[in-house]
Amino acid sequence: MFEKLLLLPIGNIIRNKSIQNFLFLAIIQSSNVLISIISMPLLIQSIGVDQFGLVNLSLAVIILLNILVGFGYNLSAPREVAINQGDKTALSHLVSNVFSAKILLATIATLIILISVFGLNLFKEYQMILVFSSLMLFSEATLPLWFFQGMEKMKLISIANIFSKLLFLMGIVLFIHNPGQSRWVNFMMGFFGLSINILLLFYIHTFMGIRVYRPEFSAIRKSLKDNILLFFSNLASHISINGGLIILSFFSVAETLGMYSLAERVVMVLRMFPALIIQAIYPNAAKLYKSDEAGFYKFLRSVYFRVLAFGAFLAGATYLTAPWTIQVLSRSELIESVTYLQLLALVPFLACLNIANVIMMLVADLKNLLFKASWMMCLYMIVAATILTSMMGGVGVCIAIISTEVIVFLICMVLLYQNNRKLIHGFYT
Repeated sequence: MFEKLLLLPIGNIIRNKSIQNFLFLAIIQSSNVLISIISMPLLIQSIGVDQFGLVNLSLAVIILLNILVGFGYNLSAPREVAINQGDKTALSHLVSNVFSAKILLATIATLIILISVFGLNLFKEYQMILVFSSLMLFSEATLPLWFFQGMEKMKLISIANIFSKLLFLMGIVLFIHNPGQSRWVNFMMGFFGLSINILLLFYIHTFMGIRVYRPEFSAIRKSLKDNILLFFSNLASHISINGGLIILSFFSVAETLGMYSLAERVVMVLRMFPALIIQAIYPNAAKLYKSDEAGFYKFLRSVYFRVLAFGAFLAGATYLTAPWTIQVLSRSELIESVTYLQLLALVPFLACLNIANVIMMLVADLKNLLFKASWMMCLYMIVAATILTSMMGGVGVCIAIISTEVIVFLICMVLLYQNNRKLIHGFYT
């Protein structure tokens, strides 16, 4: 695939809409990662490791609730926008309904936080941090990424995303100086994100001719019903991958949470690698599966073994450089955090194991198997993490996350074998 790309004129490659979308999505993800890495040592120095852990714990809760706010629209809405690119009236109704639905869901999620904090007295150690973080729910609700993705005009939103993150970084430097100000960290991220999103919505209305209509509740209800499977799949996957910090919070003190969250952030950045590979090869794999099945298996094997080799290199490099990485990010020697990072270094490689299974499920339209696999993985992770964390603390949750990656690989293998043995034999034999 890459050899063929090299034979094309560079201008044609750059003008290709799909490649542009991929590049700008990569820019958005890269800028998020870069700002996250830069902000870590600044925050640890300003608010301390324990408050840093509580801020990240609040962020983990918000990100979980953002799955509710998104409700699968980030996957379904771009397709609807792409279909109706030339119909301004249909786009206007679609945009009005999707944003109305997401704002309604953000309001419900905020009420859940307020009732949990002030009614049920939950999240005792970080109640106010979490309440102030709820602004991020409305930042997620108003993010028009799905619209620009469907319109194949990603340049503006990628620039806006970078600008928002730079404002957040500037806010940390100017306003966060002591542990008592930790409640403002996530609030600023939500505030700057929401402000930029409002400007983007103004641009969509003024310069792209998208009108604002009264929400159609019947259409919203139908879209929520259609997206329910996507929502639960996303929720299960997110809990399985990112739920360790929340489970650890029930068994450990704030300082341990800070140590673990520092290592987890590094690993979750590296774990994006297999997800980006799936996004990159899926279109070509789908075409080959329909037109040349033997070529599909050959292509997938070629990519798979190269990705595994790079994943192994990534895991080894992460393990060996763990002390230096933690030293750079925290500007101090956090031995416990180094231990967590060295344990979790296996995660990127193990996540690469399942790339072939996921691609085969997608090209064969076996989304129901992905749904089953994601929830079986989620159930295993919650049980394993709860038991192991209660016994071994932070080390236990690391072992649970590592074993989850192995278990989901085996689950997908078994489900594929039970439902489509032809795929298993075609690829693995």
